[in-house]
Amino acid sequence: MNEAEIQGIQTLLKTLKNIVIIPHKNPDGDAVGSTLALWHYLKNKEHNAVIVAPNDYPNFLKWMPGESEIVKFDSQREQAEALLENANVIFTLDFNDLSRIGDMEHSVAASEATFIMIDHHQQPSDYAKFMYSDTSMSSTCEMVYNFIAFLGDEDSITAEMASCMYTGIMTDTGSFRFKATTSTTHRIIANLIDKGAENAAIHNAIYDTNSLSRLQLMGCALKNLVVLEEYNTVYITISKEELQRYDFKKGDTEGLVNYGLSLKGIKFAAIFIENLQEPYVKMSLRSKGDFSVNEFARAHFNGGGHTNAAGGRSDDSMEDTIAKFTKLLSQYKSALN
Repeated sequence: MNEAEIQGIQTLLKTLKNIVIIPHKNPDGDAVGSTLALWHYLKNKEHNAVIVAPNDYPNFLKWMPGESEIVKFDSQREQAEALLENANVIFTLDFNDLSRIGDMEHSVAASEATFIMIDHHQQPSDYAKFMYSDTSMSSTCEMVYNFIAFLGDEDSITAEMASCMYTGIMTDTGSFRFKATTSTTHRIIANLIDKGAENAAIHNAIYDTNSLSRLQLMGCALKNLVVLEEYNTVYITISKEELQRYDFKKGDTEGLVNYGLSLKGIKFAAIFIENLQEPYVKMSLRSKGDFSVNEFARAHFNGGGHTNAAGGRSDDSMEDTIAKFTKLLSQYKSALN
């Protein structure tokens, strides 16, 4: 952010405001962590702040301090719409287009509040008056840390805020192994530990609380893995019937696509998951090197994200989606070899 934008936000927040903080639909660790960290910061500044999430999120994120105060738009719509209507300021975190918030989009777009975007995804829309957009960042939580520092309040970071930010950075960097994890990221992580983030406990809360049914679903997914050696690509499928068989809960498929990418020589991995309620296929895409799954998802599957991590969807059947996917790979053969 430039100095004029920082001063503009400082001026805006000098007087107490009604503030709504919004993550994307199906919020992950970075979305929940960043919104909670910012919420704690604004509450400590005595603003009337609240988080309104489009829908619920996995249980392994519900230990974070302040999580119980989050309003869910899909199940608390009347309350959420009243909060949006009364908002002076709306922060949107970890997404770059209002289409990413599902059924909330119309209510949010109608607001006359001042919008502030904090996000690290490519090709952001221009709906916000103040935009902190940086695709080089590891996570939105790292950006929230910077945002607080820009405002001169780094010393005000509490243990609760540190725990939330640590969670988002850890999850969005694949436990600090992705390319966007810089030396600056590690320095911020060290600061967060010094401020009270208990790294071992946070890792355990996120990664070591599996149910038996989730582990069985993981085994099913890995059994379904298909290797396309010609394209250095793998894909995993999970059908609606398999989700039901293993008592699927929100978050149970999180991270499964990364197992495909862990195979030696593989540059592109995808997972295709049938939706339980509606007739579409959700997909997550991962890559190594310069192959952009963001561009692939935008061009062919109504999605997007980052160069090496993106998502999309298909309204075709699972069989037709896989057929389309494998046919498309011939166009990218040189990039995948």
